[in-house]
Amino acid sequence: MTGNGQATRRPAPPGAGEEAPDPREPLGLLFRDLRTSSDGLTEREAVRRQTVYGPNALTRREGRRWPRELARQFTHPLALLLACAAVLAAVSGAPNLAGAIVAVIALNALLAFVQERQAERAVEALAGFLPEEATVIRDGRRRPVPATELVPGDVLVVEEGDRVSADARLLSGGVEVDLSALTGESLPVFRSAEFTDGGGPLLDARDLLFSGASCTGGQALAVVTATGMHTELGRVAALSQRTRREESPLEHQVKRVARLIAVIAVGVGVAFLPMGLAAGLSLTAAVAFAIGLLVANVPEGLLPTITLALASGVRDLARRGAVVKRLSAVETLGSTTVICTDKTGTLTENRMRVTEVWTPGTGTTGTAEPGEEVLLLADAAATCTTADPAAGHGDPTELALLDLAARLGTARTPGRRDHERRALFRFDPHVKLMTTADARDGAVVLHTKGAPEEVLTHATQLLDHGTARPLTPADRTEVVHAVGRMAARGLRVLAVARRPLPPGQPPPTRREEAEHDLCLVGLVAMADPPRPEVAQAIRQAHRAGVTVHVVTGDNGLTAAAVAEQVGIGHRGMRIVTGTELDAMGDDRLDALLARGEEVIFARTSPEAKLRIADALRSEGHTVAMTGDGVNDAPALRRADIGVAMGRSGTEVAREAATMVLTDDDFATIVAAVEEGRRTYDNIRKFIVYIFTHAVPEVVPFLAFALAGGAIPLPLTVMQILAIDLGTDTLPALALGRERAEPGLMDRPPRPRSERVIRPAMLARAWGFLGLISAALVMGGYFLTLSVGGWQPGDPTGPGTALHLTYQQATTVAWLGIVACQIGTAFAARTDRAPLRAIGVFSNPQLLGGIGFSLAFAAAIVYAPALHRVFGTAALSPAQLLTVAPFPFLVWGADELRRAVVRRHTAAPTPSAPPAPVPAAAEETPHHPLPVLLARHGWSAHRLTHALGVGEHAAADIVAHAHRIAAQHGHRAR
Repeated sequence: MTGNGQATRRPAPPGAGEEAPDPREPLGLLFRDLRTSSDGLTEREAVRRQTVYGPNALTRREGRRWPRELARQFTHPLALLLACAAVLAAVSGAPNLAGAIVAVIALNALLAFVQERQAERAVEALAGFLPEEATVIRDGRRRPVPATELVPGDVLVVEEGDRVSADARLLSGGVEVDLSALTGESLPVFRSAEFTDGGGPLLDARDLLFSGASCTGGQALAVVTATGMHTELGRVAALSQRTRREESPLEHQVKRVARLIAVIAVGVGVAFLPMGLAAGLSLTAAVAFAIGLLVANVPEGLLPTITLALASGVRDLARRGAVVKRLSAVETLGSTTVICTDKTGTLTENRMRVTEVWTPGTGTTGTAEPGEEVLLLADAAATCTTADPAAGHGDPTELALLDLAARLGTARTPGRRDHERRALFRFDPHVKLMTTADARDGAVVLHTKGAPEEVLTHATQLLDHGTARPLTPADRTEVVHAVGRMAARGLRVLAVARRPLPPGQPPPTRREEAEHDLCLVGLVAMADPPRPEVAQAIRQAHRAGVTVHVVTGDNGLTAAAVAEQVGIGHRGMRIVTGTELDAMGDDRLDALLARGEEVIFARTSPEAKLRIADALRSEGHTVAMTGDGVNDAPALRRADIGVAMGRSGTEVAREAATMVLTDDDFATIVAAVEEGRRTYDNIRKFIVYIFTHAVPEVVPFLAFALAGGAIPLPLTVMQILAIDLGTDTLPALALGRERAEPGLMDRPPRPRSERVIRPAMLARAWGFLGLISAALVMGGYFLTLSVGGWQPGDPTGPGTALHLTYQQATTVAWLGIVACQIGTAFAARTDRAPLRAIGVFSNPQLLGGIGFSLAFAAAIVYAPALHRVFGTAALSPAQLLTVAPFPFLVWGADELRRAVVRRHTAAPTPSAPPAPVPAAAEETPHHPLPVLLARHGWSAHRLTHALGVGEHAAADIVAHAHRIAAQHGHRAR
């Protein structure tokens, strides 16, 4: 299809040898090009064509083969760095150390691999998309065949309840089809062989059917024009597969930090290798010393802890109805600034429901307390149907009418309805009417439903309080006004009429005999109602500073009505149709989106959705895009977070998405944003915790090197690994399970460029908590050596008198780091507030993790079998008392630091409440500074650099700005 929507000849399938025919060319030419006829193919010819055209199936994007995916986990910069350390350890004669480092690498790789494979399997377990069988005419007779065996030239039989298996041109008959999987249109459309193409977009051609569409009514014969990846379904699937997914912010930042750490670790290790040699160490010992420095600088627990924290977020999201396929997507969700949501099935229930009715004399009413006129209207409307809810098929409009009758207690079973039926004139798109003749009390009653203007044309009476009377011009005007009021609110309106036949008169045999002199019973207005929980979710998204755009293939007015009901935008909000968007240049689109106002994009194409996603991302937004159809797949893949529907979504959409909603509920997206923010906050907490112990691990090596070997090495590499992967792991994971802080969803999204590891975090971890821990550890080490009689330069190696003292001293140093990390764990739980504000015992997982750390430490200190592995020795009670105060000293020091920070960055308290804003001021275009800050999305991080204030003071300013902006009626970006 060209840019103006005109059709072009499709490329031929592999091996076909020529261009595929244009499905809209005259039927005679189409038969000639397809080398077929209305009688279909022979079985032999169909088999031959299967070898030429291949199976009628979508080629899935090449799956991530598990060996390749597992190998990818080993190529992370930190993993590669540790691998180099393992090789050096093995070469230098330390196989135990090499094995331990390799175990670290394997553990992290397996954790990430298993979690992502589990998510992939959860998505693969969802239902498939294309039908298993189709009915064709071959060798002159109807027969079912596997849908994968369809070929161009087959004549396809399409009936109510079928899913169309290939692109096809109608030969005879007419059907109503649901094209929502391809176009997003929520209501079925009528396609007939009698229609001729008007030259518009291919999907709008009224004599074509498309793979993936569902037949909701009617019967037709059609000739297959394209199969597999050459269908419109396949075209969009291919567009999705060509769209490259980018690295998430967390993946990028962790790799960036990993490279920085790698450079530091290698640089320090290489620099101190000659220092080890100068201190009198052998080459082997010097290499081991350099490896020790390298390992001490590498936070081995960082990758496993981030992986497990994200995996924990994935599990929490799964319990809330969201299956996340990539672990890093959990963090990306937390930075979401814009949600582009579909309407049907996401904001709405994806089922039509009668919301109000109009009857003569009574006017417009709801359906909660029906009168006699409403009951008669519901019965007449439900009688004039062919749908069968129990069988799971039928036109959505008719299902809504049957639901209304069931709610009001006037429903007839489909079996009884069909038994009473004497004649049926199916919906005709030319006259826009459907009529049935039904037995009632020994006579026949005609029931008609359809477009209000057509029913009025064929009506001469109306039913007023149970009595038929002539339909006057004033009555017609009143009906037209009622229809207009309903339609203006995005409701679909049907008129219902009836005409009893005289007793003994047989039912009519022709439509013209039935549809005249009708008696108008009333109007039925229906809509796909919003999900009850969506409005609250929208309010929560707005409080969190998240903008919500509606991007739908549906009608703009209908989408606007739903948006108004759930709180998106405002009355009269901007509606941009697909045609307007195509004519809109990139600059105009960027300017529209830069305003920060919520917009409805209606009748959008797959290319348009891609363009919207790209435009938003170019503005610096983190975009979550929802969708359920094949037409949504490319945009789902391009967005930062592609969200597919698990129940109503197609396989193509689910494969392209990052997250799949098992409940198809918009509220789950907002819950996922909250979970992402909580996970991101907690990742920062345990990064502070993990990075802190690098200082007390590195300082002993530096002291050894700078003293020229006069000070025995306070730690061994195995002891460092015991901390990084033993005592630290569970507390770090517990910090990743901290509950969401109050006000989490009341603050604006963090900027896309904001780093997960900020200088202030490193200053706190390395420059404050780390230095305090290092001072305490080294103090405990020297105290133990001194009490044992050691003097600088005294030998402490095996066989010497001071060897046991040295082992106890290094054990005190190791245990001191463990003790300091307990204090760090409590300190890291909050960045600014005192610990009592969140509760000392409010995280039971942390208490359990600390308990495990103490038990693990006790085993290393007192289990003789572990002494040889870790170079430790049993400690006396007096030596244990040396490290006992360490947790309280570390936590107490940070508690004092936070108190000082609060005192110096506290926002000034106004002596009096601010004066109310005058009405005139609300109308002026010159908004106060807080309004401008809120409207333009200024974050605390941005204010910190712009104004030179502390981060917490900036956060207070931003919060105050949002409150003032709300008083002015402005919502923040």
